[in-house]
Amino acid sequence: MRCLAEVLIYAKDPGNDYEALSMLKPYIRDWILEKYKSLTPPQRIAVPYIKRGYNVLISSPTGTGKTLAAFIAIIDELFTLWERNELEDRIYAVYISPLRALNNDMRRNLLIPLREIKQKISSKGIEPPDIRVAVRTSDTSPHEKQKMLKNPPHILITTPESFAIALIAPKFKKYLTNVRWVIVDEIHELASSKRGAHLSLSLERLEEIQETKHDIRRIGLSATIAPLDEVAKYLVGFDDNGIPRSCVIVDARFTKPIDVKVICPHVD
Repeated sequence: MRCLAEVLIYAKDPGNDYEALSMLKPYIRDWILEKYKSLTPPQRIAVPYIKRGYNVLISSPTGTGKTLAAFIAIIDELFTLWERNELEDRIYAVYISPLRALNNDMRRNLLIPLREIKQKISSKGIEPPDIRVAVRTSDTSPHEKQKMLKNPPHILITTPESFAIALIAPKFKKYLTNVRWVIVDEIHELASSKRGAHLSLSLERLEEIQETKHDIRRIGLSATIAPLDEVAKYLVGFDDNGIPRSCVIVDARFTKPIDVKVICPHVD
């Protein structure tokens, strides 16, 4: 059995964006620099590890770009498959969140980036790929679910409960047999709850139905929480031999500066 020090690795901040940006497609790199000027700490630390195929736990305050860090690395890999003519009609990534109100977050961190990156490709006279995103929750209509069967998304957005149902849905299950990444958002809400225990079981079931025996790369996104070691162990679990899977921990926690002013319209 490997010791904990070998399984859990704390990533170091390189202090600059060079390594992370150099691993991305030129049009994705240009989009980031034009839109944001630079990467945030969790992005510049996490992107290289996600690109290299590690399990990664990202912990940082809300609004620091950890969701985009996960999606940018995965989107880059999907565009790489498209360039090689290897992008298939199947689910490559599953994004799981305990919250159903995902619209604004998904629009900002996934749909808008995809649209704007495609526009950059189109501006060069190249037809961009149709990278599809779909939401499957208890609110999803039967019509939308039928559309997914005919044209499966490359990125599936779901909740722990809907994900568990999808794993046993006879017609939909076949699209989950070659998943490469699972993103677990708000993992601090799940790690110590019954919902979290249920999700752990679903993740292992997902591993079991893969057509080729490969470890699905797990990416956990968490607000500031402690101890990170325990959350990382919850995220990755154990392999078939009872050996704990490895995980890179991106600890980008910090205290946000607060500027408080008391303004009175009338002096008493």
